[in-house]
Amino acid sequence: MGKKNRNFYLVFISVFLLLGNLLAEAQTGKNISGIVVSEVGNEPLIGVNVVQKGTTNGSVTDLDGRFTLTVPDGSILQISYIGYQEQLVTVKPDVAMYHVVLKEDSQALEEVVVIGYGIQKKKLVTGATVQVKGDDIQKLNTVSALGALQSQTPGVNITQSSGMPGEGFNVTIRGLGTTGSSGPLYIIDGVTGADINNLNPADIESIDVLKDAASAAIYGSRAANGVVLVTTKQGRAGKASISYDGYFGVQNVYKMASTLNAQEYAMIQNEGRLMDGLPAYDFSSMVPNWESYANGTNKGTNWLDAMRNKNAPIQNHALNITGGSEQSVYSIGISYTSQEGILGKPVQPKYDRYTFRLNTEHTLLKNQDLDIIKFGENLTYSYSEKSGISIGNQYQNDINGALKANPFLPMYDENGDYHYALNWDPTGENPIALMEYAHGQNLTKKHNIKANAYVTLQPIKNLKIKSSFGLTMEANSYRSFEPVYELASNVYNKENEVTQRMFINSGWLWENTISYDFKINNDHNFSALIGQSMERSGLGDNLSASNVNSIFDDFDHAYLDNTTVIYADKTTVGGSPYMKNKILQKRGIASFFGRINYDYKETYLLTLVMRADGSSNFAKGHRWGYFPSVSAGWVMSNEAFMESTRNYLDFLKIRASWGQNGNQDIDPFQYLATISFLKSNYFFGPDKQTISSGAYPDILPNKNVTWETSEQLDLGLDARFLGGRLGFSFDYYIKTTKDWLVQAPVLDSYGTSAPYINGGDVRNKGVELALNWNDHAGDFTYGVNLNLSHNKNEVTRIANSEGIIHGSPNILSEGTTEMYRAQEGYPIGYFYGYKTLGVFQSEKQIAEYSGAKLSGTAPGDLIFADTNNDGVIDDKDKCMIGNPHPDVTMGLTLNLGYKGFDLGITTNAVFGNQIAKSYRSFTDQPKENYTIDILDRWHGEGTSNRLPRVASGTNANWLYISDIFIEDGDYFRIQNVTLGYDFKKLFPRMPLGQARLYVTAQNLATFTKYSGMDPEIGYGADKSWVSGIDVGFYPSPRTYMVGVNLKF
Repeated sequence: MGKKNRNFYLVFISVFLLLGNLLAEAQTGKNISGIVVSEVGNEPLIGVNVVQKGTTNGSVTDLDGRFTLTVPDGSILQISYIGYQEQLVTVKPDVAMYHVVLKEDSQALEEVVVIGYGIQKKKLVTGATVQVKGDDIQKLNTVSALGALQSQTPGVNITQSSGMPGEGFNVTIRGLGTTGSSGPLYIIDGVTGADINNLNPADIESIDVLKDAASAAIYGSRAANGVVLVTTKQGRAGKASISYDGYFGVQNVYKMASTLNAQEYAMIQNEGRLMDGLPAYDFSSMVPNWESYANGTNKGTNWLDAMRNKNAPIQNHALNITGGSEQSVYSIGISYTSQEGILGKPVQPKYDRYTFRLNTEHTLLKNQDLDIIKFGENLTYSYSEKSGISIGNQYQNDINGALKANPFLPMYDENGDYHYALNWDPTGENPIALMEYAHGQNLTKKHNIKANAYVTLQPIKNLKIKSSFGLTMEANSYRSFEPVYELASNVYNKENEVTQRMFINSGWLWENTISYDFKINNDHNFSALIGQSMERSGLGDNLSASNVNSIFDDFDHAYLDNTTVIYADKTTVGGSPYMKNKILQKRGIASFFGRINYDYKETYLLTLVMRADGSSNFAKGHRWGYFPSVSAGWVMSNEAFMESTRNYLDFLKIRASWGQNGNQDIDPFQYLATISFLKSNYFFGPDKQTISSGAYPDILPNKNVTWETSEQLDLGLDARFLGGRLGFSFDYYIKTTKDWLVQAPVLDSYGTSAPYINGGDVRNKGVELALNWNDHAGDFTYGVNLNLSHNKNEVTRIANSEGIIHGSPNILSEGTTEMYRAQEGYPIGYFYGYKTLGVFQSEKQIAEYSGAKLSGTAPGDLIFADTNNDGVIDDKDKCMIGNPHPDVTMGLTLNLGYKGFDLGITTNAVFGNQIAKSYRSFTDQPKENYTIDILDRWHGEGTSNRLPRVASGTNANWLYISDIFIEDGDYFRIQNVTLGYDFKKLFPRMPLGQARLYVTAQNLATFTKYSGMDPEIGYGADKSWVSGIDVGFYPSPRTYMVGVNLKF
């Protein structure tokens, strides 16, 4: 890795040297000077860009607002500063000193936001959108931009899928709308299918989220779950601007789950025996060195603590260069990010990412102010390496393994090797050894390219013809090594094994649009767009193989070439067209779309959108879907009757929208009886010697399957008060997803898999609120931003006789029944089981209890609720015991600034959700360890009315999924605290535009009643529509870092 880092830094240096000449362009002309001040207060403005228009010749104002420049007479000075209106000044022969007054751009409403296939003034937008600036994302110092969006986007629920480095996020916009593909559509610089996690946050100019159907309808078939538009940094005319942003930090576990030590574990184990009427264990004959445990001198092995990677490093370095002239502009970005995991030692996870970005635009033909022909391109390349441990279900989860391993087992034996299982528990393997041998020796390498090139023709003013071609390509390789080991009677590997997998996947998108903006009588403003696009995706191949008996016994040489013998029964080889989760991904979409924006005196607003999409996923006659939308707005503050409010009300707009979007993300060819050759060998003749390959239809065809449709009604209000200092936004929406694409239930006797059908509906209803206040008092600036959102999710139809889509068994523990499901009248993925009414405290209470109870009930057993009042405790009494979806999500940020100092505090919270937690298999592994929660169990009358008695084996108290596994998931998290100082304020003569040093604390504090390590849990038993299940969730770290922002 050292050599790799050296090469990377050489690239940094090369870029500096290559572009250094841009900082010192030769000048001719006369010397001029000037001062730039603000209109309000006549204060000098520091860092104002003063550029000779059409060149890269420029300067930046100093601490006193002054600048000097060498320019020819008659040239035009372009003077710009963030938050102020740009001003143009002509250089006159007889003037050498200029006094420039900049007006505050108090109308944030004149800002533009990105919409589908264009931009629009924020004040004219009639849909529900939210924009987050790149600077607000970057300052939170997250590895993925999605992590920074958590606190800044009302209506967008972002939850980490895992805290392990390199893992992603689960994103839902305005509630979960389907049991199928539920993530939003990501579009990066106009190209669909790119992965936002491959971008360095420093490369992002802005992220716009299209939340309602009217905003997203222009993207039709893939916009049912919302759209996220990412714009990377673009070039700007003027002197080259170079910035470096870097940080280094250390990470640690914020909260550890406490397990029982050896003495507590022995007590609970014996108590379980006694509760079942069995004799206590003779530990002295079963556990080596028992005396040291018995007298308390040896607390046993804390396996979770043993896998901690303390002070795990994290670092990021990003270099951006922007500049150009009126003819050509460019923006270049290069970055390196590295993060280690906080759990998993000695094979701690590691994630390294390298990115390169190049965006350019060139005016090829210009006539005065009319750019007749423009050409541009956007290129982003990323390379990443990731290694990790197992973080999945209860069977493949190394954190789960550490939490339940018994503390009697030492880590190492007398030879320094990993210790073999004890006679006390012959199947209780060493979890650290299993993690290292079976799960921790792996490496995934990923190359990603996203590129597009476009040409824009403008033959007459405001008529633009644009053609864009985009390409995405991903190449992924994975290899792993599993050595020979024997850790327990049932945990061993007799031959070392090497696995290699790789795939390449690509797609392309060709889009053509014509737009025309025009006015009628200067009052009626029109903007029209028509377009056409074609897209292919899933163009690639998969290849995989594994073999045993490598001639080398280490991961560094874990390549198939080193497994020199091919075995008929041990060597596996596979190859196929590109597949994901064993599903063929090749598909195509053809589209036609159009939009008309109209406003009358920027007061009465109307937008109409129509898109038609044809998908190869459906049969002829069902391929085309049509997705209309209409939205309107009324800027009331422009009305004459609002004149009396203008001393405090700057802007007031009400808006309404209705629209439809689609979803076609299912396995292709559901309308055909596709043929499979897998596991279809058979024999001819009586000798059973000749193997023949067979084939069979592997799904029942459904020629009528078609689009899933999301229909949404939105009513909203936007307002600004008190000179733009106070902003307010409110939305109420009803989103109905109809004709779910779900897999139909079929009888096993059919002998084949079920097809997808249009089989369900769900309704999401909610409100969103955003408030912000920004002001200053002299040199002191401050801002507060608050956003709240509430959503209610309810399934309204499932097309089967039960009205249920069942969940899988064995999620919390082996031998347990389903604990989540989708059902009519309930939220998607709700937790399903028994309600409890407490714990029976005594035989007397049991005898006097008039309600239903299980046969053989004893003191310490749970009181299960007879919810249907039929006098029997059975499956009919199961009901909703929890909901993983929060009722309310909140983001709150505070920003302060004073004379070069800045302080930012970012928080986020969720309320009203529940988490299902189990860290051990209660039903079939009695000798697994517990967390200290079990100390609050019932162990005598009056000791507990929630957790039942322990048992030595399977017991209904723990076998039946009930609300004792469900906990309150509310939390309030201080996500980021950053304190910085810009030394440019202290040393104004330094040759830097900014020299900011800052310290940051991430995940500083989390206030929650949840007993697990992290309440932000996106894991859902490997189902996209399930979340909030903790069987050993990898937590997010607490991080302390120091960083710099330099601008040249």
